[in-house]
Amino acid sequence: MKDSLTIILALSAHFDLELYQTDVKTTFLNDNLKEEIYMCQHKGFAIEGKVKLLCKLKQSIYGLKQTSRQWYLKFDEVASNYDFVECKMDKCVYVKQIGRTFVFLVLYVDDILLVSNEARFLQDTKNFLSKRFDMKDMGEATYVLGIIIDRDRSRGFLGMSQKAYIDKVLKR
Repeated sequence: MKDSLTIILALSAHFDLELYQTDVKTTFLNDNLKEEIYMCQHKGFAIEGKVKLLCKLKQSIYGLKQTSRQWYLKFDEVASNYDFVECKMDKCVYVKQIGRTFVFLVLYVDDILLVSNEARFLQDTKNFLSKRFDMKDMGEATYVLGIIIDRDRSRGFLGMSQKAYIDKVLKR
């Protein structure tokens, strides 16, 4: 939810927290399906005389309604195994705390926003996640859910802009 994201970003600015993001590559191909799903053969792949046969999927593919759910369940399992606790109000926000050190994970589709008061704890979390998923470290967060993040840590400033979205609406 955007409210959760706004709160996390506000906390990042106020407490000068580390704010990074990662991109999970081939997100929707990370888990096997739990139910039986069949699809028609793609044109050009059907064997002559067997055109009406169906393909049984063994793994998630892009475009399935179940794919997003499978990805969420896989991520939740991995995060829970690393002692992250899911937020009750927003199931895409996780937190792990050890003493006074904490890290938040904010999951949005195939990107993960990581927020922590300790750079080493954040790096350990990124290392853990990259062993479970094929990930790209995007560095400090600059663009999330169509929101441009402009941050100046020396001044305690964090601005958010939806200029691209506004331009798109105005153009339409």
